[in-house]
Amino acid sequence: MGEYSMQHALQAFLNNSRLKYDIQALQITAVWEELMGKTVSKYTEKLELVKGTLFITTSIAPLKQELSYQKDLIAGRVNEKLGDFVVRDVVIR
Repeated sequence: MGEYSMQHALQAFLNNSRLKYDIQALQITAVWEELMGKTVSKYTEKLELVKGTLFITTSIAPLKQELSYQKDLIAGRVNEKLGDFVVRDVVIR
């Protein structure tokens, strides 16, 4: 049996666990303001990651419209920040 660092052991565990998606959803929430700015973050009511789809909830109509134009950009920024292909699609509610 080979030697593993604690980081590699935890990474292997998470890759084979359902916890991986919950942790990634928390990471997205944690970096949302950094990625999208204070104003967007302030008016974002809920972020939810379900099977590769990021659901963004806001009640501000102009913000919904603006975010709908930026779906690919949002997915790219989140994936880049997390260093993994986590978000495949973005849905604005």
